[in-house]
Amino acid sequence: MLLKDEVQMLRRVPLFSGVEAGKLKLLAFTSDRVSYGVGETLFHQGDAGDAAYVVLDGKAEILVESSTGPIRVAEVERNSIVGEIAILCDVSRTATVKTTTAVEALRIRKDHFIKLLTDFPEITIEIMRVLADRLSHTTSELTEARSRVRELE
Repeated sequence: MLLKDEVQMLRRVPLFSGVEAGKLKLLAFTSDRVSYGVGETLFHQGDAGDAAYVVLDGKAEILVESSTGPIRVAEVERNSIVGEIAILCDVSRTATVKTTTAVEALRIRKDHFIKLLTDFPEITIEIMRVLADRLSHTTSELTEARSRVRELE
């Protein structure tokens, strides 16, 4: 794929919609285009957080290990980002991401991702919105689960 095509794909990602074309070219050039087949893993829970992934096409599920096996907690789809929590919090991966369809993604190394956030505060704000939305969703699910447990007691 040509660099200009990758820039156009990045422009469709809400996170990068306000970034100038020159910076998107640099991001596309310094990132790795990766492809995964159905059932392949982008990263495992506990791995080092060395990159974020922008899903350009396809879908993947986010799985968290539990005593009864993996639990599907979310789905990632086209034009979304995954893997940024480990970078931002400087911790190991909090979940496993496994494809449910073929996936094309842009792998952004940690140092480039941090530089992007430093250079573009609007991206930082958008990341905060994405994370706040995930936290709100998780809080709702946790409240519902605790309510069900109380009913069973």
